[in-house]
Amino acid sequence: MLDQLTTSLQLVIDSIKLNYPFAIGLILFLWVFNIVNWSTGSRLNILGIIPRNIYSLPGIIFSPILHYDFNHLFFNSIPLFVLANLILIKGKLIFWFVTATVTLISGLAIWLFGRRSIHIGASGLVMGYFGFILSNAYHNASMVAIIAAILGLYYFGGLLLALIPSGEKGVSWEGHIFGFLAGIAAAFLM
Repeated sequence: MLDQLTTSLQLVIDSIKLNYPFAIGLILFLWVFNIVNWSTGSRLNILGIIPRNIYSLPGIIFSPILHYDFNHLFFNSIPLFVLANLILIKGKLIFWFVTATVTLISGLAIWLFGRRSIHIGASGLVMGYFGFILSNAYHNASMVAIIAAILGLYYFGGLLLALIPSGEKGVSWEGHIFGFLAGIAAAFLM
């Protein structure tokens, strides 16, 4: 049992070392995209999700890329980086599957059921990654999946509080809830 734990931990460490440049590239892409957006006076934010507006259907794809300000992007970047690395342990194909599933399911759910507002930000993706990691440890109870879930819970267990609607202006709690559920769905579909 101890040998299996040691081997699994080494696999997690090796995978993170291998994949962190990819994860850094994703975060840099978000920052560059948002610097361009802010330099245009945040005009690209119109590409977010406006619930039940047929013209905002492309927002389902673009909303995770867009952020309100540097603070918003910064606080999404840290968990996005760590959780993406934990999913990348399973490989890039799984990572892209989870990313696409969470983006499409949570985005469509926000479009159908969200409050009238422009919904932007990677919070739904963060919550989706978190939901996937936790659910994957249940569906695929390998030592590596359990270690990833323990690490995710240890560092980001507070994200579970984001599932409670706060009524705070400017926070898409719908994105948090639908993202988390979409992450669970991605683990189930896989």
